[in-house]
Amino acid sequence: MAELRLGPLLRYADGSSATVWIEASRPCAAEVRCADGAGGSSRTFQVAGHHYALITVTGLTPGGSPSYEVLLDDTPVWPLPGSPFPPSVIRSPDAGDDVRVAFGSCRWAAPPADEHDPVGPDALDSLAARIAAHPDGERPDVLVLLGDQVYADETSAATRRWLAGRRDLREAPGAEVADYEEYTRLYYESWLDPEVRWLLSTVPSCMIFDDHDVVDDWNTSAAWLADMRATCWWQERVLSGLMSYWVHQHLGNLSPAELASDALYAAVRDTPDGTDILRAFATRADADPASVRWSYRRDFGRVRLLMVDSRAARVLDEGERAMLDPGEAEWLRTQALDAPGSRDHLLIGTSLPWLLPHLVHDAEAWDAALCRGERGERWARFGERLRRGADLEHWAAFPASFEALADLIAEAGSGTAAPATVLVLSGDVHHAYVAEPSWAPGTGPDAKVLQLTCSPVHNSIPLSIRVGFRFGWSAVARLLGRRLARHGRCARSSVGWRRTGGPWFGNQLMTLTLRGRSAVLRLDQARPGGELRTVEESTLTTT
Repeated sequence: MAELRLGPLLRYADGSSATVWIEASRPCAAEVRCADGAGGSSRTFQVAGHHYALITVTGLTPGGSPSYEVLLDDTPVWPLPGSPFPPSVIRSPDAGDDVRVAFGSCRWAAPPADEHDPVGPDALDSLAARIAAHPDGERPDVLVLLGDQVYADETSAATRRWLAGRRDLREAPGAEVADYEEYTRLYYESWLDPEVRWLLSTVPSCMIFDDHDVVDDWNTSAAWLADMRATCWWQERVLSGLMSYWVHQHLGNLSPAELASDALYAAVRDTPDGTDILRAFATRADADPASVRWSYRRDFGRVRLLMVDSRAARVLDEGERAMLDPGEAEWLRTQALDAPGSRDHLLIGTSLPWLLPHLVHDAEAWDAALCRGERGERWARFGERLRRGADLEHWAAFPASFEALADLIAEAGSGTAAPATVLVLSGDVHHAYVAEPSWAPGTGPDAKVLQLTCSPVHNSIPLSIRVGFRFGWSAVARLLGRRLARHGRCARSSVGWRRTGGPWFGNQLMTLTLRGRSAVLRLDQARPGGELRTVEESTLTTT
């Protein structure tokens, strides 16, 4: 009999359809049945000995919220027997409803409930507890996870013990994951957490990778990539990372219409074992990143979310460094500017913050100048060592891309048909803050533009991060940054910015409530005992 190994995850949801992702223990027919008669079914597909299905649910009613069950070969497997949680539901938005977007990044899997948690309470566990306690109350319409959903290079004690049972950890890559099977262990560890499993079954989610989904500082530079490709373990790691990401995260980002036209998805489903097909795809994606698009768009009524791949789509040649390759940049521009007047809010999700503390921004721009040879070969070698050692690889480390994004945001936010807000959603830096940009008089957008950064969901926050980022926003740090910029002969940015909220430190989530052209931001932090406490709430715009 087929068993439910992982899931269900409610991924895409609109007013009439949804998708639900599952992993089963064997090939089978997977079905979702909703209490109101909506539903759908799909045969599982196979990758590396694992069996998955992404079930398209149709017949949903806008404004409805039916509970659902999952069946494998006509046998109910969800909800779990004796579950302490309310029934999982599929909420279908109705035109004119508020849109609530919760977001964050960097979730190291929580240990079992009876073990000590070295990094404190998990914000997703706490969000699940809040929703479960008031199932008919407020909940996000979508949970946006901005990277580091799994940590391939920082495994837990339990996973290290499991790895040691299948290979010699004295050989590279040691206690990091090495192949597809080991990646599946990370997803089990992360998504079988009871609270998180239920949460992901009842709140739709959007996901994008960041570096730790593959390895720390993934694609930081051409020299870094060359060094990694020279190792004996990198090829299997990156291919397995891309394959497992496609299966576990990317597929669910797509709408039913996009899935129906996806040639790779069709090919994997149409063969008894899709492993070789998917591996060939991952090989091509690694060799030629421009041949694949991981970025995607989601529309929630008059709210547009653009999730941007700021890892795999990079151009790493020092003379042409860019956060996004030309095709990716054109895609972002098209999605941000098309159908003017059709949206009230434009959200740009990028795992890496666009606007950083001033000292960090200037240090990254300075380092980029050194690496491209502004101060000669000796300084270039120093710059490369510093870039890797200090993680200097955000938008500021790609100065032309930083300016291009600033120009695009200004253009998208200008004119009588402009949205009320253009909000950049990011994570990565293990603290939360709000920053507001400003342009020269007469050149800036009409929309309210903000950088909203929130991380981690569940991870450590070393004292060095707390002290360093607080200092990074200070006036003294700004002066120091300017000196670095002068030394690197860095061009002055066309946009300035100031911090208007934070920094906040803790395991946390931000939530946007978008009602018409108004926007309210709330920051919640996880507290011991499962409480999710609101520490900041502010109105960004009013109707």
